[in-house]
Amino acid sequence: MLRRTGCLFACAALSGSLGCTERSRSEAVPAATTSAGRPAEAPAPGLDAARALALAAPEGASAVDREIEALSRRLAKAPGGADLWSALGYAWIRKARASGDPSLYRRARASAEAALALAEGDRASLDLLGLVLLHERRFAEARDAAERVLSRDEGDALALGTLSDAALDLGAFQVAAQAAQRMVDQRPGLPSYTRAAYLRWLQGDAATAKRIMRLAIGAGDPGDPEALAWTLTQAAAMFWHEGDDEAADLGFTRALAVQGEYAPALVGRARVALARGAWGRAVELLERAHQRSPDAEIAWLLGDAKVAAGDHAGAARAYASAVDAGQRSDRRTLALYYATKGLERDEALRLATAERATRGDIYTEDTHAWALYRAGKLAEARAASDRALALGTRDARLLYHAGAIRIALGDLTRGERLVRAALDLNPRFDMTGAAEAEQLLARREAPRGSARR
Repeated sequence: MLRRTGCLFACAALSGSLGCTERSRSEAVPAATTSAGRPAEAPAPGLDAARALALAAPEGASAVDREIEALSRRLAKAPGGADLWSALGYAWIRKARASGDPSLYRRARASAEAALALAEGDRASLDLLGLVLLHERRFAEARDAAERVLSRDEGDALALGTLSDAALDLGAFQVAAQAAQRMVDQRPGLPSYTRAAYLRWLQGDAATAKRIMRLAIGAGDPGDPEALAWTLTQAAAMFWHEGDDEAADLGFTRALAVQGEYAPALVGRARVALARGAWGRAVELLERAHQRSPDAEIAWLLGDAKVAAGDHAGAARAYASAVDAGQRSDRRTLALYYATKGLERDEALRLATAERATRGDIYTEDTHAWALYRAGKLAEARAASDRALALGTRDARLLYHAGAIRIALGDLTRGERLVRAALDLNPRFDMTGAAEAEQLLARREAPRGSARR
């Protein structure tokens, strides 16, 4: 069965291929009526502000900037219909993905609000809203928006993608897989194939995942370089997870050739540099990525790279940036950062528990498990870790966490096997975690060596 990628990969993979040119109608609606032909009502409180935000001038001179400017000029002259507002929103999403600037999603949301104020059930506007909700990590609401569209058009490919992404993050893997299969059936192409590949990879089937990812790359549109760059980056990540640094670096480099200074690919090359001990190169790449996309995970990696390079003051600043970004918008990454570093154990558990209350995917389960482990709640940690491994995902971090938890509970044989499997799979999966894993095995080996002597 062909399947698809969760929000971790798919939000960006959707861009462009199902963007505004496919989903907008060419004719403008007269200024005095709504898209349904009814007399226009006075804007609701807050609607004027949403429209003003959506019509803000973009910074740049790219093709998508020109598209935004053209749509904004049309809408500034006349209110237009839901189709024009949703077209503007899709353009803002493409710009946000290409630039790595998450603040631009606020403009996409404002566009969706303006569109839905004119036509509450407009399909393209609901699809747009679903994409924004995915970015905001409001997965249940994104699922609901997709289901509203699918209740009237069960073949809407963009809604199927949103449903699959949202369901995966909510922990409903079979729902995600079924929606992805329907998407592949309705519209085989880059967005559906990337989902297929990622879901296969989550199930531990890397060989099939790579074959499907090749289909996704082959289906890429040169006119939409960001979507192709994202797909190449995710393909390269599959090799990185296997410790194949050379193949991974080739993939990340190819992504950068397609979309220059693409933050996810810069981060990928930095991970390879860290694995090879090229600390200065890793710092350079991560500083470039962080400048474009100052999120918590990139700042965390930058801190690790600066520590390795001997810049402890710079590392402290990077870690502070990671905490700040996590507090603002990414509590799961912040919880994992705290738990990985053995910091703020109560806060790590509070954040992970809060995230688990609204999100049930395997990476949330793993973060919760590790926070529970650091807090000394080993039985609960084991249960969460079991859920994180339920799909058979071959991710060294998941395997290491599971092994360490089992060793702490006295399940030494199984625990050591999992820790060793993590290091065999990707010996540099994380600077802190990999070092801990090696130390844990060394401590387990030491008594045996002493006994032999």
